Amino acid sequence: MDYRQEFISLYKDKIHRNGADRLLEWLEGTDFFVAPASTKFHGACEGGLVQHSVNVYYAMRDHFFEEGDQEESFALCALLHDLCKANFYKKGTRNVKNEATGAWEKVLNYTIEDQFAYGHGEKSVWLIERFIKLKPAEAIAIRWHMGGFDEAARGGSFAISQAYDQYPLAVKLHMADLYATYLMEKGTSRVER
Repeated sequence: MDYRQEFISLYKDKIHRNGADRLLEWLEGTDFFVAPASTKFHGACEGGLVQHSVNVYYAMRDHFFEEGDQEESFALCALLHDLCKANFYKKGTRNVKNEATGAWEKVLNYTIEDQFAYGHGEKSVWLIERFIKLKPAEAIAIRWHMGGFDEAARGGSFAISQAYDQYPLAVKLHMADLYATYLMEKGTSRVER
């Protein structure tokens, strides 16, 4: 699958809010379509971020869409939840010993180079809202899509529990993110752990 084309097709078909065209134009000027999804886990390869975004959309749509849910909200949340990772990773190499030959070899490596350290979900919401006005449920879903992996949740914040109680969309996005990461994208890392 050409994930870049699939992303653009889904985006244009499902998202029609004021500013959507400007946001997509901004995205085209970033590394979003070639960036990895992580430094060494799922999607740690060129194009991993757009692949992950598309996978989250399909996981969310296929497994969690119910009567009364809105297609545009699902698309906005799934496709843009990790917008914070655009222009976030730096591509490089590191030396790894080849166990078979004993020789040191250069392998692909990604490091984090965050130019705007605003938090993960918070940064995605902030970037999106520079172009598109999000509904409260969408903003909350994107903010808390990391679930228990979020720094605030790991630090003891109870806000995530309130968010999940009040906004089913937040639970659905988190579950779709987990589904895509651990089931659909297993083995997609091209980087040595």
